[in-house]
Amino acid sequence: MGEEPFFGLDAYHVALATVGAGIILAYWTPRFLSGREPAASALLILAGVAGSSLVPGMPEAVDPRANPHLWEVVSEFAVIIALFGTGIRIDNLASYRRWRPTLRLLAIVMPLTILSVALLGWWLAGMTLAGALLLGSVLAPTDPVLAGDVQVGPPTEGGEHPVRFSLTAEAGLNDGLTFPFVYLCLIVAAEGFAPSVWGWDWLARDVLYRIAVGTLAGAAIGWLLGRVVFTIPRGNVLADTGSGVIALAGVLFCYGVTELAEGYGFIAAFVAGLTMRRVEAQHRFHSRLHNFIEAIEHALTAVLLVSIGGLLPVLLPELDWQHAAIGLALILVIRPLFGWVALAGAGLPGRERAVVAAYGVRGIGSIYYLAYAATHLKFVNEGPLWATVAFTIFASTVVHGLTAGWVMDWVTRSGGPGR
Repeated sequence: MGEEPFFGLDAYHVALATVGAGIILAYWTPRFLSGREPAASALLILAGVAGSSLVPGMPEAVDPRANPHLWEVVSEFAVIIALFGTGIRIDNLASYRRWRPTLRLLAIVMPLTILSVALLGWWLAGMTLAGALLLGSVLAPTDPVLAGDVQVGPPTEGGEHPVRFSLTAEAGLNDGLTFPFVYLCLIVAAEGFAPSVWGWDWLARDVLYRIAVGTLAGAAIGWLLGRVVFTIPRGNVLADTGSGVIALAGVLFCYGVTELAEGYGFIAAFVAGLTMRRVEAQHRFHSRLHNFIEAIEHALTAVLLVSIGGLLPVLLPELDWQHAAIGLALILVIRPLFGWVALAGAGLPGRERAVVAAYGVRGIGSIYYLAYAATHLKFVNEGPLWATVAFTIFASTVVHGLTAGWVMDWVTRSGGPGR
């Protein structure tokens, strides 16, 4: 048995060093150019591109076609944390009027987005029906992780602008609401397009039952977690310790129990955050918890974005102009167009309506859903699917990430602090 070389380049360790160096450079380099907090998402992906291109062993370590389960687990955890954090950030649930834009984005824009992207995948890119439906489904949700610049601020700050509220609530809910469509893709891939055979089962189980369980479990566990943290035992509550790890453990418990009950854990995580926040809405613990969750969220997101960048050179041969066109069409045409039409009469002035329509940020949720599908079933178009999703996320970080700051400053200044 031969000895291993003393200076072996293990792909895993190379990947760790490259990811770490990329994250440092992405956050550090912009400080030489601007004092404003940089939109680091695009820079993190570019750091991954450089690492994959220049560092030996990096591509093999991050290729999701070889190990989709790793991507599924890491992105799942990032989305759970982000959804719970999104729920506790929302201060005001006062009226149906505030929810009208969000409900239209969920009920109209998301299904039309899935259908449009699927049709483009089938017609323009020649994908199979199951692959095209999966592409539409995984790219449909907006992202609670990367959309921080367009969402509401930390808890108890108040002044939630309608644009920020609409985009925050949408990102909190549409990750979970995408799951029925992903299950539909898996059914079509396994059994063919035969709604008369599986249609009622899908509707009853994957739509009605799982959404209901996710919502009810999130509300019940969020209420229970609020009591444990804020009221019991009276006079010596956990919130006084300032330990955010208790609430983090609670959301993991909520997600796990909901999934064991065959409900949608993403919906439960968001609803649990909303519900727990209502128990003691103005308690200072929420701000500490938000900071704790945000630190975890940013760390996981940074690792994933550098890794997504590492994918791009590997998957470039799979990305033809048709698939790239689908990603750009989603960001520049499909979402803005359907969003503008769906928000007519929703109570938003023109410029606010335009911003909500345009800023559907794509990100980590898409990675999770594609990894989940790839773990459970082998798709013919798997390489182009990964290439298209990675390219679309990169394009979104450039288009949305580099413009969101000044656009939100413009729309919030013009419309007042909130309504």
